[in-house]
Amino acid sequence: MTDLLVDRFGRTHRDLRISLTDKCNLRCTYCMPAEGVPWIAKQNLLTTDEIERVGRVFADLGVVEARLTGGEPLLRPDAVEVVRRLAAIETERGRLRVSMTTNALGLAPVMDDLVDAGLERLNISIDTLDADRFHRLTRRNRLDDVLAGIAAAQRSGLRPLKLNAVAMRGVNDDEFVDLLRFARDHDAQLRFIEQMPLDAGHTWSRAEMVGGEEILDRLSAAFTLEPIGERGSDPAELFVVDGGPTTVGVIASVSAPFCGSCDRVRITADGQLRNCLFARDESDLLGLLRGGGSDGDLTAMIRRCIGEKREGHGIDGPNFLQPDRPMSAIGG
Repeated sequence: MTDLLVDRFGRTHRDLRISLTDKCNLRCTYCMPAEGVPWIAKQNLLTTDEIERVGRVFADLGVVEARLTGGEPLLRPDAVEVVRRLAAIETERGRLRVSMTTNALGLAPVMDDLVDAGLERLNISIDTLDADRFHRLTRRNRLDDVLAGIAAAQRSGLRPLKLNAVAMRGVNDDEFVDLLRFARDHDAQLRFIEQMPLDAGHTWSRAEMVGGEEILDRLSAAFTLEPIGERGSDPAELFVVDGGPTTVGVIASVSAPFCGSCDRVRITADGQLRNCLFARDESDLLGLLRGGGSDGDLTAMIRRCIGEKREGHGIDGPNFLQPDRPMSAIGG
């Protein structure tokens, strides 16, 4: 094991996010336009072998968890094999812990295969329980498929099972209580996420954002919430619901940023290394991989990238610029 990935602010990086594809089978209004966005060319996507190699390099640098994202990661035909390869990598704390963030449209048919491959945890996106509203929000009539995926995840026994809901004013802010009750009924932890400036159309407005305090106020009208306390590097502030065992989380990336404890580093589907979700600069791992770079060269590039990480994302700063890439291209 080599020296850990520690940036100039003392943050140790243990969590790797890998985007398997930028493609998605939904067209959520807060993420991309109805016609979609230009997709990354297939030949520019990281191969399974390249993902495995990068995973091993990161594990040698102290990374202990890899989360697979997109786009929608299950649109990649070899998603199960990627899980299998990564879950076999040894870290200083045992096998690499592999999780996935998915919209669950294609989850039910492959749930057992993912578990067999070594997947440990799932984050499933669900912003509404109303079929008509889901159709308007995602431009697809697929809520039943999402619910089937959540049911399959519940049966799988993978825990904690996390459900993610982006809080949107005038869209789903009247469903917060219903969403939490749904999560409790499915033995899941609901996590509300403040809407962030990562949309393809760059139309995000802080004035329209539902902030973390407002989310908690709405939930407190129906539930007793008790803060859990110290959260470490977890982006969600957690609360026990009605004495437990259910918990709910709020990810207040905008109104209460947690940059000081960030331990995450990201790789886009086309092999670009990003040290922050809101970074405007990237390091070209793909070019190095395909240009004959050694593992030592990869390590040096990773260290340089982490060394350039800023203290915070700066959303509230006067010089903040939204990343050129939308969330679907960056990976969650």
